[in-house]
Amino acid sequence: MFNILQKTFSVGNATANYPRVGPHLAEQFRGCPEFDFNAWSDARPAADACPTGAIAVRDRDGVRWVTVDYGRCIYCGECEQASGASAGQISPVRMTRRFELAATDRRDLILTAEYTLHPDGTHAGLQSATSGPGAEETGKRIEAAIHNLLGRSLSIRQVDAGSCNGCEQEIVALTNPVHDIERFGIHFVASPRHADMLLVTGPVTRNMELALRKTWAATPHPKAVIAVGACGISGGIFGTNYASMGGVDAVIPVDVYIPGCPPRPEALLQGILLALGRVQQTLDVHSHR
Repeated sequence: MFNILQKTFSVGNATANYPRVGPHLAEQFRGCPEFDFNAWSDARPAADACPTGAIAVRDRDGVRWVTVDYGRCIYCGECEQASGASAGQISPVRMTRRFELAATDRRDLILTAEYTLHPDGTHAGLQSATSGPGAEETGKRIEAAIHNLLGRSLSIRQVDAGSCNGCEQEIVALTNPVHDIERFGIHFVASPRHADMLLVTGPVTRNMELALRKTWAATPHPKAVIAVGACGISGGIFGTNYASMGGVDAVIPVDVYIPGCPPRPEALLQGILLALGRVQQTLDVHSHR
């Protein structure tokens, strides 16, 4: 026991101060891809290389519509490799170190662009482009969620609806001394009847569909549901098939989506804070009735 205490005092405080201070990222960390729609001369190679269909193209009458869905993206980097520019040029697709993409609206994770085409199918010109919320808006959401968080504790029931356990590894890391999610008054519970929030991972397998519905029904109101990772948002690499229902929102309502494969602990914390803000809003509505 003395040795344990001695080691504890020698190590000191190891807890990161995220989200008030940015996370420490390893040199080899890879986040989501970033797209320069103006410089993108042809989206077809990236779409063909994408293993989850996160990049899709549709051509009609000399016009191409390109859709980039971060809810399907697994940050593999294949799109960057496929879109490699000629010597001396900057690639229109670049892997970044950005990971804070949690959104309360599924549509916020989808980027779109419209191009006119040359006869050979390459892009002649960008007609329009849309994107999800910027970093400034996301930062405001986090700040508001933290403010709400300080007013009440939160109980989470985690549900594995069919994941590969990659997301579970990151969720477990939330409880270690570095991330220490309990410093916010957030803790995991064994029963949905004691939970304020469901943290759901994996594509919803057909064998787990009924169990997920029953878990959601057993969770008291007000409650929030978070879809974790590309699989939880869209079915990810598995998609929708004979064994998979696809994303969580195909089975139960979802309040927050956290992209990644798997999302790192800070991304999970960001999404939980956003979801907590939605729980608090529901409480405020009921209190004024």
